[in-house]
Amino acid sequence: MPSQISQVPAISPVSIRERIGSINTAEIISVLKGELTALHIKQAFSTEVAEKITTNFVGSAGLKERNDGVPGQYVGASHYRKDAATYFADAEAARPYVNALFGNLVDPVRAVFGALKRELHSQGIELRLARSERGKANVCRALSWTGTGMFSLAPHDDVAQVLWAGNDYELSAVAHNTVAALNFYPSMPEEGGNLRLWSHKPNVADRKSQDVETTGYPYSAAYLEAVPCREIQLKAGDIALI
Repeated sequence: MPSQISQVPAISPVSIRERIGSINTAEIISVLKGELTALHIKQAFSTEVAEKITTNFVGSAGLKERNDGVPGQYVGASHYRKDAATYFADAEAARPYVNALFGNLVDPVRAVFGALKRELHSQGIELRLARSERGKANVCRALSWTGTGMFSLAPHDDVAQVLWAGNDYELSAVAHNTVAALNFYPSMPEEGGNLRLWSHKPNVADRKSQDVETTGYPYSAAYLEAVPCREIQLKAGDIALI
């Protein structure tokens, strides 16, 4: 149950850019600067690559069911509700399986990461994977959400889990910057699975009202009922930065 009476969510404008083609670093940086809320690139990588990644995911020996209250399957490691020691140990153990998702493919994830790293380096900014004395993160993780209600993944925000990641992480130190997720979609269902963005940036009081202060998950449908939203229709081969 919420820890206090829910307050009326504040409305924040949403700016989304959608187009077909390859993603470019200038657009990614626009999201990181807060100039855009979201970026949706259609047909950003090929159907053949998407199908191969999907096949590798389904057949991976590293495929696991989530057991943290969020319905889904994954290959890789998640920091959600974990201390640094556990997360980095999980990341190390999962690294061969993450690498095997791409096999001999031209890896679209590392291609984007590498291009952005070079561009930011030219601006005097270092881009790297999260690390600590306990280890380092992988370049990505693969997820399949399996919720059976209105949403395959319930409404959430990513800032809370980063803010509350703990002192052993670098994550909490960057939570006051723009927190963004770069999502690659190698497989999508025929119906459903779209990405819904609400015009709302929860603050601490909002999270407390929903009893999600440390996780950002899940927000109730009733809480978001009066908040305008935008829906992004996703297909295999798309990239979304949100």
